[in-house]
Amino acid sequence: MGTVERPVVDADALLDALEADAIKGAGLDVLAEEPPTEDPLVGRDDTIVTPHAAWYSEEARDDLNRSAAVDVAAALTGETPPGRVDPDADWL
Repeated sequence: MGTVERPVVDADALLDALEADAIKGAGLDVLAEEPPTEDPLVGRDDTIVTPHAAWYSEEARDDLNRSAAVDVAAALTGETPPGRVDPDADWL
């Protein structure tokens, strides 16, 4: 699929911290390489790695649909959508 350009977590530092017992565990839903092939964080007893779809539940899907509808309605009426990601974008 691809490689994360700007990782949120320094995977090497996380691995070092886990191995040094500086932290007890980690939960991740995004890795530097998706899908992972030989990631040393995968398969550890102290690390939980979920598919990037770990957010999914019926309630989360309903919330996503509702917030998207609110954003579209706001944009169509000339308002700034509450969920606007880039406040500096000039397309609205």
